[in-house]
Amino acid sequence: MIAVLKHTATKEQIGNLVSWFEGQGIKVHESEGDYCTVLGLIGDTTKIDIDMLQSLDIVEQVTRVSEPFKKANRKFHPEDTVVDCGGVLIGGGNFAVMAGPCSVESREQIIETAKRVKDAGATLLRGGAFKPRTSPYDFQGLKEKGIELLLEAKAATGLPIVTEIMDAEHLPLFKDVDVIQVGARNMQNFELLKALGKCDKPILLKRGLSATMKELLMSAEYIMSEGNEKVMLCERGIRTYETYTRNTFDVSAIPMLHELTHLPVVGDPSHATGRRSLIEPVAMAAVAAGADALEIEVHPNPSKALSDGAQSLTPDMFDGVMQKINKVRSIL
Repeated sequence: MIAVLKHTATKEQIGNLVSWFEGQGIKVHESEGDYCTVLGLIGDTTKIDIDMLQSLDIVEQVTRVSEPFKKANRKFHPEDTVVDCGGVLIGGGNFAVMAGPCSVESREQIIETAKRVKDAGATLLRGGAFKPRTSPYDFQGLKEKGIELLLEAKAATGLPIVTEIMDAEHLPLFKDVDVIQVGARNMQNFELLKALGKCDKPILLKRGLSATMKELLMSAEYIMSEGNEKVMLCERGIRTYETYTRNTFDVSAIPMLHELTHLPVVGDPSHATGRRSLIEPVAMAAVAAGADALEIEVHPNPSKALSDGAQSLTPDMFDGVMQKINKVRSIL
Protein backbone atom coordinates (compact mmCIF):
# COMPACT_ATOMS: atom_id res chain seq x y z
CA MET A 1 0.00 0.00 0.00
CA ILE A 2 1.13 3.55 -0.67
CA ALA A 3 -0.09 6.80 0.87
CA VAL A 4 0.60 10.00 -1.07
CA LEU A 5 0.68 12.96 1.31
CA LYS A 6 -0.23 16.51 0.44
CA HIS A 7 2.60 19.00 -0.05
CA THR A 8 1.23 20.96 2.91
CA ALA A 9 1.95 18.09 5.34
CA THR A 10 4.41 19.14 8.04
CA LYS A 11 7.30 17.00 9.24
CA GLU A 12 5.57 16.65 12.60
CA GLN A 13 2.37 15.40 10.98
CA ILE A 14 4.31 12.97 8.80
CA GLY A 15 6.29 11.74 11.80
CA ASN A 16 3.10 11.14 13.79
CA LEU A 17 1.56 9.17 10.90
CA VAL A 18 4.72 7.09 10.42
CA SER A 19 4.77 6.31 14.15
CA TRP A 20 1.15 5.19 13.99
CA PHE A 21 1.87 2.85 11.07
CA GLU A 22 4.87 1.38 12.87
CA GLY A 23 2.68 0.83 15.91
CA GLN A 24 0.47 -1.30 13.67
CA GLY A 25 3.48 -3.47 12.76
CA ILE A 26 3.88 -1.85 9.34
CA LYS A 27 7.29 -0.93 7.94
CA VAL A 28 7.32 2.50 6.31
CA HIS A 29 9.48 3.56 3.36
CA GLU A 30 9.41 7.35 3.03
CA SER A 31 10.19 9.03 -0.29
CA GLU A 32 10.22 12.81 -0.38
CA GLY A 33 9.76 14.37 -3.82
CA ASP A 34 9.54 17.96 -5.02
CA TYR A 35 5.76 18.16 -4.74
CA CYS A 36 4.69 15.42 -2.35
CA THR A 37 5.82 12.76 0.10
CA VAL A 38 5.07 9.11 -0.58
CA LEU A 39 4.85 6.57 2.23
CA GLY A 40 5.35 2.98 1.10
CA LEU A 41 3.70 0.62 3.59
CA ILE A 42 5.22 -2.87 3.78
CA GLY A 43 3.65 -5.67 5.80
CA ASP A 44 0.12 -6.86 6.52
CA THR A 45 -1.85 -3.81 5.42
CA THR A 46 -5.20 -5.63 5.34
CA LYS A 47 -5.99 -4.22 8.79
CA ILE A 48 -5.50 -0.64 7.57
CA ASP A 49 -8.80 1.09 6.84
CA ILE A 50 -8.26 2.85 3.52
CA ASP A 51 -11.31 5.10 3.97
CA MET A 52 -10.08 6.23 7.39
CA LEU A 53 -6.61 6.87 6.01
CA GLN A 54 -7.99 8.74 3.02
CA SER A 55 -10.01 10.99 5.32
CA LEU A 56 -6.91 12.40 7.04
CA ASP A 57 -6.21 16.04 6.19
CA ILE A 58 -2.62 15.38 5.11
CA VAL A 59 -3.41 12.40 2.84
CA GLU A 60 -3.90 13.02 -0.88
CA GLN A 61 -4.37 9.45 -2.12
CA VAL A 62 -4.14 5.84 -0.92
CA THR A 63 -3.74 2.83 -3.22
CA ARG A 64 -2.87 -0.82 -2.81
CA VAL A 65 0.14 -2.12 -4.71
CA SER A 66 -0.51 -5.46 -6.38
CA GLU A 67 3.07 -6.12 -7.54
CA PRO A 68 5.13 -8.32 -5.20
CA PHE A 69 8.15 -6.01 -5.46
CA LYS A 70 7.67 -3.07 -3.12
CA LYS A 71 10.88 -1.15 -2.44
CA ALA A 72 11.93 -1.39 -6.09
CA ASN A 73 8.51 -0.20 -7.25
CA ARG A 74 8.25 3.27 -8.80
CA LYS A 75 4.89 3.70 -7.07
CA PHE A 76 6.76 3.62 -3.75
CA HIS A 77 9.48 5.96 -5.00
CA PRO A 78 8.29 8.18 -7.90
CA GLU A 79 11.62 10.01 -8.24
CA ASP A 80 14.52 8.30 -10.03
CA THR A 81 17.13 6.86 -7.70
CA VAL A 82 20.64 8.21 -8.22
CA VAL A 83 23.43 5.81 -7.20
CA ASP A 84 26.82 7.22 -6.23
CA CYS A 85 29.47 4.84 -7.55
CA GLY A 86 32.70 6.08 -6.06
CA GLY A 87 31.92 9.65 -7.03
CA VAL A 88 30.30 8.80 -10.39
CA LEU A 89 26.53 9.33 -10.34
CA ILE A 90 24.23 6.97 -12.26
CA GLY A 91 20.50 7.56 -12.73
CA GLY A 92 18.24 10.58 -12.62
CA GLY A 93 19.74 12.02 -15.81
CA ASN A 94 23.33 11.11 -14.93
CA PHE A 95 24.96 8.86 -17.55
CA ALA A 96 28.05 6.67 -17.16
CA VAL A 97 30.06 4.12 -19.13
CA MET A 98 31.76 1.13 -17.47
CA ALA A 99 34.50 -0.27 -19.68
CA GLY A 100 37.37 -2.72 -19.42
CA PRO A 101 38.32 -6.35 -20.00
CA CYS A 102 36.14 -9.34 -19.23
CA SER A 103 38.99 -10.75 -17.12
CA VAL A 104 41.89 -9.10 -15.36
CA GLU A 105 44.92 -10.92 -16.76
CA SER A 106 48.00 -8.90 -15.80
CA ARG A 107 49.11 -5.55 -14.36
CA GLU A 108 50.12 -4.24 -17.78
CA GLN A 109 46.83 -5.32 -19.40
CA ILE A 110 44.49 -3.76 -16.85
CA ILE A 111 46.41 -0.49 -16.37
CA GLU A 112 46.86 0.05 -20.11
CA THR A 113 43.16 -0.62 -20.69
CA ALA A 114 42.13 1.63 -17.81
CA LYS A 115 44.11 4.55 -19.21
CA ARG A 116 42.76 4.07 -22.72
CA VAL A 117 39.10 3.77 -21.75
CA LYS A 118 39.38 6.81 -19.49
CA ASP A 119 40.88 8.83 -22.34
CA ALA A 120 37.94 7.78 -24.52
CA GLY A 121 35.39 8.95 -21.95
CA ALA A 122 34.62 5.93 -19.76
CA THR A 123 33.80 6.86 -16.17
CA LEU A 124 34.22 3.47 -14.46
CA LEU A 125 36.61 0.56 -14.97
CA ARG A 126 35.12 -2.92 -15.18
CA GLY A 127 37.14 -6.09 -14.95
CA GLY A 128 36.58 -9.64 -13.78
CA ALA A 129 38.66 -11.02 -10.91
CA PHE A 130 36.38 -13.97 -10.17
CA LYS A 131 35.05 -15.43 -13.41
CA PRO A 132 32.09 -17.83 -13.61
CA ARG A 133 32.67 -19.91 -16.75
CA THR A 134 30.52 -22.51 -18.45
CA SER A 135 33.43 -24.94 -18.61
CA PRO A 136 35.39 -25.82 -15.46
CA TYR A 137 38.53 -25.96 -17.63
CA ASP A 138 38.33 -22.32 -18.75
CA PHE A 139 40.22 -19.48 -17.07
CA GLN A 140 38.51 -18.71 -13.75
CA GLY A 141 40.16 -15.36 -13.04
CA LEU A 142 43.02 -14.16 -10.84
CA LYS A 143 40.65 -13.88 -7.86
CA GLU A 144 42.12 -11.84 -4.96
CA LYS A 145 45.15 -10.86 -7.06
CA GLY A 146 42.76 -9.58 -9.73
CA ILE A 147 41.11 -7.22 -7.25
CA GLU A 148 44.53 -5.96 -6.18
CA LEU A 149 45.38 -5.19 -9.81
CA LEU A 150 42.05 -3.40 -10.30
CA LEU A 151 42.85 -1.23 -7.30
CA GLU A 152 46.27 -0.45 -8.82
CA ALA A 153 44.52 0.61 -12.03
CA LYS A 154 42.14 2.77 -9.99
CA ALA A 155 45.10 4.44 -8.28
CA ALA A 156 46.70 5.10 -11.67
CA THR A 157 43.59 6.55 -13.34
CA GLY A 158 41.11 7.57 -10.65
CA LEU A 159 38.40 5.40 -12.21
CA PRO A 160 36.05 3.66 -9.74
CA ILE A 161 36.05 -0.12 -10.25
CA VAL A 162 33.30 -2.62 -11.00
CA THR A 163 33.89 -6.33 -10.49
CA GLU A 164 31.82 -9.47 -10.01
CA ILE A 165 31.25 -11.42 -6.82
CA MET A 166 30.41 -15.13 -6.84
CA ASP A 167 30.21 -16.07 -3.16
CA ALA A 168 29.17 -14.19 -0.02
CA GLU A 169 32.30 -15.53 1.68
CA HIS A 170 34.36 -13.32 -0.65
CA LEU A 171 32.75 -10.08 0.59
CA PRO A 172 35.74 -9.06 2.77
CA LEU A 173 37.86 -9.01 -0.40
CA PHE A 174 35.49 -6.41 -1.91
CA LYS A 175 35.81 -3.79 0.86
CA ASP A 176 37.63 -1.35 -1.48
CA VAL A 177 35.60 -2.19 -4.61
CA ASP A 178 33.29 0.66 -5.68
CA VAL A 179 30.55 -1.39 -7.40
CA ILE A 180 29.86 -5.08 -6.80
CA GLN A 181 28.45 -6.87 -9.83
CA VAL A 182 26.11 -9.85 -9.56
CA GLY A 183 26.36 -11.90 -12.74
CA ALA A 184 23.48 -13.41 -14.67
CA ARG A 185 24.13 -16.88 -13.23
CA ASN A 186 23.79 -15.53 -9.68
CA MET A 187 20.75 -13.33 -10.17
CA GLN A 188 18.66 -15.77 -8.13
CA ASN A 189 21.35 -16.75 -5.63
CA PHE A 190 19.15 -15.43 -2.85
CA GLU A 191 21.59 -16.03 0.02
CA LEU A 192 24.20 -13.98 -1.84
CA LEU A 193 21.64 -11.25 -2.55
CA LYS A 194 20.65 -11.07 1.12
CA ALA A 195 24.32 -10.77 2.13
CA LEU A 196 24.79 -7.93 -0.37
CA GLY A 197 21.71 -6.29 1.09
CA LYS A 198 23.57 -5.91 4.37
CA CYS A 199 26.57 -4.11 2.84
CA ASP A 200 26.82 -0.43 1.99
CA LYS A 201 27.96 -0.81 -1.63
CA PRO A 202 26.34 -0.10 -4.99
CA ILE A 203 25.19 -3.37 -6.59
CA LEU A 204 25.01 -3.94 -10.35
CA LEU A 205 22.44 -6.74 -10.73
CA LYS A 206 22.45 -8.48 -14.10
CA ARG A 207 19.34 -10.07 -15.58
CA GLY A 208 19.45 -13.87 -15.60
CA LEU A 209 19.79 -15.89 -18.79
CA SER A 210 16.06 -16.65 -18.96
CA ALA A 211 14.70 -14.28 -16.31
CA THR A 212 11.61 -12.16 -16.73
CA MET A 213 11.68 -8.51 -15.74
CA LYS A 214 9.50 -9.37 -12.75
CA GLU A 215 12.06 -11.95 -11.60
CA LEU A 216 14.85 -9.39 -12.01
CA LEU A 217 12.92 -6.90 -9.89
CA MET A 218 12.21 -9.52 -7.24
CA SER A 219 15.95 -10.23 -7.04
CA ALA A 220 16.54 -6.50 -6.56
CA GLU A 221 13.90 -6.63 -3.82
CA TYR A 222 15.95 -9.28 -1.98
CA ILE A 223 18.86 -6.84 -1.78
CA MET A 224 16.74 -3.82 -0.91
CA SER A 225 14.68 -5.63 1.73
CA GLU A 226 17.90 -6.07 3.74
CA GLY A 227 18.57 -2.34 3.73
CA ASN A 228 20.79 -1.70 0.70
CA GLU A 229 18.90 0.46 -1.80
CA LYS A 230 21.93 1.21 -4.01
CA VAL A 231 20.86 -1.21 -6.73
CA MET A 232 21.26 -0.87 -10.51
CA LEU A 233 19.62 -3.26 -12.97
CA CYS A 234 21.47 -4.52 -16.04
CA GLU A 235 19.90 -5.76 -19.27
CA ARG A 236 22.55 -8.06 -20.76
CA GLY A 237 20.45 -10.14 -23.12
CA ILE A 238 18.32 -13.22 -22.55
CA ARG A 239 18.57 -16.69 -24.04
CA THR A 240 16.21 -17.32 -26.96
CA TYR A 241 16.18 -19.65 -29.97
CA GLU A 242 18.39 -17.23 -31.96
CA THR A 243 21.93 -18.50 -32.59
CA TYR A 244 23.57 -15.69 -34.57
CA THR A 245 24.05 -13.70 -31.39
CA ARG A 246 25.20 -14.94 -27.98
CA ASN A 247 21.95 -13.70 -26.42
CA THR A 248 19.00 -11.57 -27.51
CA PHE A 249 19.23 -7.99 -26.28
CA ASP A 250 15.82 -6.95 -24.97
CA VAL A 251 15.93 -3.24 -25.75
CA SER A 252 12.28 -2.88 -24.72
CA ALA A 253 13.27 -3.90 -21.18
CA ILE A 254 15.01 -0.54 -20.67
CA PRO A 255 11.93 1.72 -21.00
CA MET A 256 9.71 -0.95 -19.41
CA LEU A 257 11.93 -1.16 -16.34
CA HIS A 258 11.93 2.63 -16.10
CA GLU A 259 8.13 2.48 -15.92
CA LEU A 260 8.17 -0.21 -13.25
CA THR A 261 11.04 0.92 -11.04
CA HIS A 262 12.97 3.96 -9.89
CA LEU A 263 16.29 2.09 -10.04
CA PRO A 264 18.88 2.95 -12.72
CA VAL A 265 18.99 0.67 -15.77
CA VAL A 266 22.27 -0.31 -17.43
CA GLY A 267 22.72 -1.84 -20.89
CA ASP A 268 25.43 -4.42 -21.65
CA PRO A 269 25.81 -4.82 -25.43
CA SER A 270 28.91 -7.02 -25.09
CA HIS A 271 27.33 -10.00 -23.34
CA ALA A 272 24.07 -9.41 -25.17
CA THR A 273 25.52 -9.94 -28.64
CA GLY A 274 28.83 -11.77 -28.21
CA ARG A 275 30.05 -10.07 -31.40
CA ARG A 276 32.21 -6.96 -31.45
CA SER A 277 30.66 -5.82 -34.76
CA LEU A 278 27.29 -5.46 -33.03
CA ILE A 279 28.39 -3.60 -29.91
CA GLU A 280 28.26 -0.13 -31.46
CA PRO A 281 24.69 -0.31 -32.88
CA VAL A 282 23.30 -2.08 -29.81
CA ALA A 283 25.01 0.43 -27.49
CA MET A 284 23.43 3.30 -29.42
CA ALA A 285 20.04 1.56 -29.28
CA ALA A 286 20.36 1.16 -25.50
CA VAL A 287 21.19 4.84 -25.08
CA ALA A 288 18.30 5.87 -27.33
CA ALA A 289 15.97 3.64 -25.27
CA GLY A 290 16.95 5.47 -22.09
CA ALA A 291 19.76 3.47 -20.49
CA ASP A 292 21.36 5.26 -17.54
CA ALA A 293 24.72 3.60 -18.20
CA LEU A 294 26.50 1.10 -20.46
CA GLU A 295 28.93 -1.70 -19.66
CA ILE A 296 31.31 -2.51 -22.52
CA GLU A 297 34.18 -4.98 -22.75
CA VAL A 298 37.51 -3.57 -23.97
CA HIS A 299 40.79 -5.47 -24.27
CA PRO A 300 44.15 -4.27 -25.67
CA ASN A 301 44.50 -7.47 -27.71
CA PRO A 302 41.15 -9.32 -28.00
CA SER A 303 42.62 -12.18 -30.05
CA LYS A 304 44.73 -13.16 -27.03
CA ALA A 305 42.10 -12.51 -24.35
CA LEU A 306 41.68 -15.33 -21.83
CA SER A 307 37.89 -14.88 -21.90
CA ASP A 308 35.28 -13.38 -24.24
CA GLY A 309 37.73 -12.07 -26.81
CA ALA A 310 35.12 -12.25 -29.59
CA GLN A 311 32.96 -9.65 -27.87
CA SER A 312 35.77 -7.34 -26.75
CA LEU A 313 36.58 -4.08 -28.49
CA THR A 314 40.10 -2.80 -29.00
CA PRO A 315 40.77 0.60 -27.38
CA ASP A 316 40.65 2.24 -30.82
CA MET A 317 37.26 0.66 -31.52
CA PHE A 318 36.03 1.85 -28.14
CA ASP A 319 37.08 5.39 -29.05
CA GLY A 320 34.78 5.20 -32.07
CA VAL A 321 31.88 3.72 -30.11
CA MET A 322 32.12 6.48 -27.50
CA GLN A 323 31.96 9.12 -30.22
CA LYS A 324 28.75 7.55 -31.60
CA ILE A 325 27.26 7.24 -28.11
CA ASN A 326 27.94 10.90 -27.42
CA LYS A 327 26.28 11.87 -30.70
CA VAL A 328 23.14 9.92 -29.78
CA ARG A 329 23.09 11.49 -26.33
CA SER A 330 23.49 14.98 -27.80
CA ILE A 331 20.43 14.39 -30.00
CA LEU A 332 18.40 13.13 -27.04
